[in-house]
Amino acid sequence: MKTIRRLIHREALSAVAFVTVGFLALFFFFDLVDELRWVGRTGAEGYQLSHALLFVVLSIPSHLYELLPITVLIGTIFVMARLAQSSEFTIMRTSGMGPWRALRTLLTLGGFFVLLTFAVGDYLAPLTDRTAQLIKVRYLGRLTTGATGAWLKERQEDHSFAVNVRALTPNGGMLDVRIFEFDEKGRLASQTQAASGQFGSDGAWALEKVQRSRFEQKGDKDEARVEHLDAPTLQWPTRISADMVAASLLKPDRMATLDLFQFIRHLNANGQSAQKYEIEFWRKVFYPLSCLVMVVLALPFAYLHFRSGGIAGYVFGGVMAGISFFLLNNVFGYAGNLQNWSPWLTAAAPGLIYSVLSLAAFGWLVLRR
Repeated sequence: MKTIRRLIHREALSAVAFVTVGFLALFFFFDLVDELRWVGRTGAEGYQLSHALLFVVLSIPSHLYELLPITVLIGTIFVMARLAQSSEFTIMRTSGMGPWRALRTLLTLGGFFVLLTFAVGDYLAPLTDRTAQLIKVRYLGRLTTGATGAWLKERQEDHSFAVNVRALTPNGGMLDVRIFEFDEKGRLASQTQAASGQFGSDGAWALEKVQRSRFEQKGDKDEARVEHLDAPTLQWPTRISADMVAASLLKPDRMATLDLFQFIRHLNANGQSAQKYEIEFWRKVFYPLSCLVMVVLALPFAYLHFRSGGIAGYVFGGVMAGISFFLLNNVFGYAGNLQNWSPWLTAAAPGLIYSVLSLAAFGWLVLRR
């Protein structure tokens, strides 16, 4: 029985690796074509073809993390269907491999892919994606998102602050920093605008070319006084770190699970909505487990009867099932964020749906036949 397990594992690993390489090559081509539009925009010393190639290569782990459950499904379906077509699986069944033993064999394989997906998504992909973004920042000039950049919020004693950072510079500094201070009654207490800034080692921001307006209201009267300050530099104490600013500028799906958890705690502590990041956090938890669902979904294909050449249709069905899982995962993420659904349920729903389908197929095609 150990020989049979090794055979199935070896064939499945080879098929999954082949399918994964094929998909990654396709994404590599599309990403490179997309990056070519930035080549040469900043002059001869700026973003060149070599930098675009390096950026695309560093993006491969992120694609690998997204593709692994899909390629596991396609590769495993191909192997199980081929074993059924050649009657090898029938011989395995007569040798004592029952449905539950076959299921355990595939679940062991799925457990390996769960660990691989978690390692790639939580350690390798965030590291390479951050390196890729730094390359773009260095040669294109800045890292930003949307029209206004990053917005963060912090509470200091009874005052709250809304902070806007337009972009990050190649040397790790900030551009176009705006800080709005509100008192305990929610009234605007001060407004600070700086052309640039640096993250200090002591937790304070070193702002440069500062224009500050301070609003003072006298008692309960409507009389107010405004003080203007122009200063070349200003130290602003804060607990907002460089990682938090970078996290708000990067996509949450490119962050490690621990970084997401810490960022969610910061948002909740300062009264900000963390729904999008909570959904992504739970997706990080449940997404690797979908590899187990995929191998269970592939097992019933070994119990089907194939005609000559009929295997291609089932492999195509596996491709469609994998794509539908990917689309369903994204749809639930967007819908959960818009409808304010429970984050963990939003993230787990696609896996639960496919778990029910895979167990139903296993029960109908395997146990009842």
